[in-house]
Amino acid sequence: MAATDFKDYYQILGVNKGASQEDIKKAFRKLARKYHPDVNQGNKQAEARFKEVNEAYEVLSDPEKRQKYDQFGQYWKQAGGFPGGGAGAAGVDMNGFDFGQYSSFDDFINELLGRFGGGNRGGRQSYSYRSSPGTGGYGGFNDFGGFQDMGRGAAQDSEATITLTYAEAFNGVQKRFNLGSETIDVRIPAGAKTGSRLRVKGKGPVSPLNQKRGDLYLVVELGNHPFFKFDGDNLLCEVEITPDEAVLGGTIEVPTPDGMVDVKLPPGIRSGQTLRLRGKGWRNPKGGRTDQLVKIAIATPKEISDQEREYYEKIRDIRTFKPRSNLYKFKL
Repeated sequence: MAATDFKDYYQILGVNKGASQEDIKKAFRKLARKYHPDVNQGNKQAEARFKEVNEAYEVLSDPEKRQKYDQFGQYWKQAGGFPGGGAGAAGVDMNGFDFGQYSSFDDFINELLGRFGGGNRGGRQSYSYRSSPGTGGYGGFNDFGGFQDMGRGAAQDSEATITLTYAEAFNGVQKRFNLGSETIDVRIPAGAKTGSRLRVKGKGPVSPLNQKRGDLYLVVELGNHPFFKFDGDNLLCEVEITPDEAVLGGTIEVPTPDGMVDVKLPPGIRSGQTLRLRGKGWRNPKGGRTDQLVKIAIATPKEISDQEREYYEKIRDIRTFKPRSNLYKFKL
């Protein structure tokens, strides 16, 4: 390929060289929507741009192709020995392609992302890799900055995303990974959460220049939980109480990672108010626990017995509390 024919795939997608796979995927989605033929019918320029965007994503979303593209620039195809290329290399043939088989454009984009290596297939664990230069000698969970161009003598690192349940991440878990010709067991320490990074030394790809092997970085992603979620470093949950419990106060049971605990409700608690359970939240990999926040929601019953209705009516008749008394002072 002549130098004048070289295409800067990062520039085409509008991302920098240190962009994550998620950033590249977001950029592709945005541009694919903009230049999609169904949105730009008869626009040859938009169709050409759409092919160009697909071609850039086909390379940058593939860890092996991206690695060689970053290393060898305009000669990456010759160095990598990849046949073909171009916009149709990932099975996206723009000539005569039947877009009508998709019920929506989102379906088309999701299918396209799946062809380029994203998502789960056949129930297997899916990992997304990106190449990076050699990093420092730190271990455990770490955050590291944007990637730069790889030096000629640097070992290649790779990154994989692993999805854990809340229980696995809270307690720690051992996972088995298939790295092609090699299978390894990795222990995930207790206290991992979305964004946590774990370094596995010497399990990255081999550099084609010096045969040095880099490191593998596992990036944790937590699945959804029906009750718990994160509020910063703390755990957050929502618990419903009855109107009488809100007025009178009392003691309720609340789930925590350790099991059910008794929580005291102060009289007159309001809907949306948050109670803090100190030391009952998420585990810190360095030791200790964060807090668990319990958000209160007052649940109003839709169906009540005749006796309950009678007492509610009595309370209404003798009620002295007037929560809307201050509304009369407001006007335009």
